[in-house]
Amino acid sequence: MSESWRELLMRDHEITERVFATMEKLFAAPEGPAPGVVAKLLAYVRDYVDRCHNMKEETHLFPLFEQRGLPRNSGPVAVMLAEHEAARALVARLEPLANAYAGGDRTQLGALRATFGEYAALCKDHYWKENDILFPLGEKTLSEADGAVVVKGIEQLEASLGPDTRARYHAMAAEIVAAGGLKDLAHGLDVDVLAAILNTLPVELSFVDQDDTVRYFSHERGEKIFPRTRGVIGAKVQNCHPQKSVHLVNRILADFKAGRREVAEFWIDMGPRKVHIRYWPVRDAGGRYLGCLETVQDVAGIQRLTGQKTLLDEV
Repeated sequence: MSESWRELLMRDHEITERVFATMEKLFAAPEGPAPGVVAKLLAYVRDYVDRCHNMKEETHLFPLFEQRGLPRNSGPVAVMLAEHEAARALVARLEPLANAYAGGDRTQLGALRATFGEYAALCKDHYWKENDILFPLGEKTLSEADGAVVVKGIEQLEASLGPDTRARYHAMAAEIVAAGGLKDLAHGLDVDVLAAILNTLPVELSFVDQDDTVRYFSHERGEKIFPRTRGVIGAKVQNCHPQKSVHLVNRILADFKAGRREVAEFWIDMGPRKVHIRYWPVRDAGGRYLGCLETVQDVAGIQRLTGQKTLLDEV
């Protein structure tokens, strides 16, 4: 299924925000980023974020918004256009600083750091407004046919900038992120906070590592659908299942390790409960198999849901 205009634009936002997070990390170091990384950053924000991403909105999305009743000179569209111009002004300030730094002039580090910080802060706030306010409003305003027109316009604009424009610049973003060694968001969480989050989920979790050894389960101190104790930690997962089902466990794990399967699921009745059990391969960013995650959830209450309950309803 092809991506919608909202999905395409939000994916650009997500990738660009990872670039920003990487550069913020590198600029925080006293020595600053490598000159080559700064050169890539300039090319990415000037040639993709401004000349490609922003123009997708300005030439294909916003005009259609206006035709469907969202004014260009006031309201959220006007704010977005003004912020695009503010971002362009900052890129114009950033360009000579980045070129000088990339050419070996370390005296520009302070000014470059400050200008980039101002630019990233503006863009991140801008993306939040688009993701959470403008785009949902736009989805209600545009028809399905309108959405297809926007997607086609996005593709045409990218094609006008050269072959595989999106893939080329997303790859450039990935190179910047790799150079900074950016970790996933969980890296910044205290381990006790992360454990509390996992224990709060309405889903029980268990993790088996790449050697089929049980390493973790959640909700240790709470009621569980399938009770277990710390004694299972360090045991082979095959020893935690009835002998008659071990061959199924081994088949699922073998499929996960070989990349032949991305989920295995079952559901059973346990009194008033409808228990949904799923197994997922866990892989790192490079696709290397790290282990298997089991999720267990009573979905009986979900099955009984009818109608709607919005955020505005009383809780």
